[in-house]
Amino acid sequence: MDSSTDEVAHEFHPYFRAYKNGRVERFFGADRVPTSEFGSSDGVSSKDVVISTETAVSARIFLPSETTKQQPQIKKLPVLVYFHGGGLFMGSPFCSTYHNYVSSVVSRANVIAISVNYRLAPENYVPAAYEDCWSALKWVTSHFQFGVGTDPWLNNYADFDRFFLAGDSAGANIVHNMSVQADTDHEGLNGVKLSGICLIHPYFGRKNGGVDKCWEFVCPDTSGFDDPRINPAIGTRMSRLGCTRVLVCLAEKDNLRERGMFYCESLRESGWVGDLEIMETQSEDHVFHLFKPNSDKALALMDQLVSFINQHRLSSL
Repeated sequence: MDSSTDEVAHEFHPYFRAYKNGRVERFFGADRVPTSEFGSSDGVSSKDVVISTETAVSARIFLPSETTKQQPQIKKLPVLVYFHGGGLFMGSPFCSTYHNYVSSVVSRANVIAISVNYRLAPENYVPAAYEDCWSALKWVTSHFQFGVGTDPWLNNYADFDRFFLAGDSAGANIVHNMSVQADTDHEGLNGVKLSGICLIHPYFGRKNGGVDKCWEFVCPDTSGFDDPRINPAIGTRMSRLGCTRVLVCLAEKDNLRERGMFYCESLRESGWVGDLEIMETQSEDHVFHLFKPNSDKALALMDQLVSFINQHRLSSL
């Protein structure tokens, strides 16, 4: 038997293992929670949509169940696009961890949320994930003009004057890069402007230079720390962040904490004009809120995100 079939190319213990022969084992994010289009016990309806048949990009949309009972006086809701974490090689909006988390955000913030299912490495290396997420944003904002989009929930209930992006870990990295692209892409987001972005425990390169093996694994062609996707301080892109409000959430014991602080420092020094909020949770580790969602500190983080969205809502009234 060829022993090379068992040679490990990349491992993120205990969640993920990829072999040199192409075989992949994912021990996180592989489960799938069914949707509940007519509402669930938490008062949130959900459904899955296909965004691109060519690339198989899809999403799970969440909507407060009470919203559908408001016809003919329909109340428009803020829009939140969420990008899951997982190092760009694992995770899914359909798994219990992210389904439950986004559903909770929708219930507490009273928003319509779109959780994006982008392609993962090593089956699809970077830039596939970024391309998929941009494609998803273009699809979501295609509903800006009423009746033009293909999804009735977004056509009927989405208020694109209150449009937010959020994500955790590698998903927070995606949030930043999508926000930059929203300002630099000549086509933009179909006329929609970002109201704010939230980066929870963001994943970037090290402040003192260099990238880790996870990044090199998902992006074999990277230029390393000179790659603006992993080093936001490169060039002038950061000054052109496509919004004027940013919330960055950190955790004291997170090994990515200093990278999150590096992001905040770089943003302040970039010439970007806007309001930066920083929340740090003491004595907690990376994405603790996903694994201890009912803890006091996880609920406080949730409240911060909800407040960040609702502050814009109040200022718009």
